[in-house]
Amino acid sequence: MSLPTDPLSLLARSLDQAGAVVAGVRDDQAHLPTPCRSWDVTALVEHLVHDLRQFTGRARGDDPDWQAPSESVDGEWVDAFRAGESALLEAWRAAGDLDGTFASPRGEVPKRFAVSQQTAEFACHAWDLAVATGQSTHLDEEVGLASLTWASTALQPEFRGPESEGKAFGPVVELPEDAPLYDRLAGFFGHHR
Repeated sequence: MSLPTDPLSLLARSLDQAGAVVAGVRDDQAHLPTPCRSWDVTALVEHLVHDLRQFTGRARGDDPDWQAPSESVDGEWVDAFRAGESALLEAWRAAGDLDGTFASPRGEVPKRFAVSQQTAEFACHAWDLAVATGQSTHLDEEVGLASLTWASTALQPEFRGPESEGKAFGPVVELPEDAPLYDRLAGFFGHHR
């Protein structure tokens, strides 16, 4: 399968599928556990909406506070997600040329790197939320493959470890090559069913 070359189209598709999963969450599922270490469904959705705000700031050239906690989401989750999705895509389109760079905690990184990171973030968390709420994990294959390709080069060992040490990613969960694509993506992020 060849990957689409427009990173914003992949991001839009990743956001669209994550929003569809958010829309499929029932009220009685709010406190179910998720594959995301210590988060329940509510905390995961709050994290997704928070990420949309943070990533929108990054796309606009701001320097978000990456340590800021997620806030409660007022109103319908899907409405908050879709509003954030629109703002993020608008900010990236306004940013223009994705061949430029900006400063990050990792040093200067290409804007394309940030777009790919965001695509992978929402792809993996769509799977997490789908698993937690019993929804289908048969998600967009091109998005999943692009996300796994990005993660396999970007998620270095120094970013992995215990949550208590501030590490965002757990150890890789090894799965066979013939495991479903999104299970392998989640495993690379340190998540499992």
